[in-house]
Amino acid sequence: MNIRPLSDRVLIKIAEAKEEKTAGGLLLSPKTVTGEPVMGEVVACGGGKYATNGTLIPMSVKVGDKVLLNKNAGQTIKVDGEELTLAYESEIIAVAE
Repeated sequence: MNIRPLSDRVLIKIAEAKEEKTAGGLLLSPKTVTGEPVMGEVVACGGGKYATNGTLIPMSVKVGDKVLLNKNAGQTIKVDGEELTLAYESEIIAVAE
């Protein structure tokens, strides 16, 4: 199934994070660690957002961009068994260049 985000929304595939081990030997799962930003790749973008005067504000990210966003940003959805994040462009913290 293809998902095409609307307006200023972006579909992002979050990169797999590795488990970390503390000095005491405890394993920290990436899914339980909160507050740290995550890296992902843009897989689809909406067309942009309309300003109050009716002009279209184009997206500043494009498909293929590596982006950084907060762990709790957006909505997690499953598409063909794959977990993706659907977020507003404004929830993206940075683009990796």
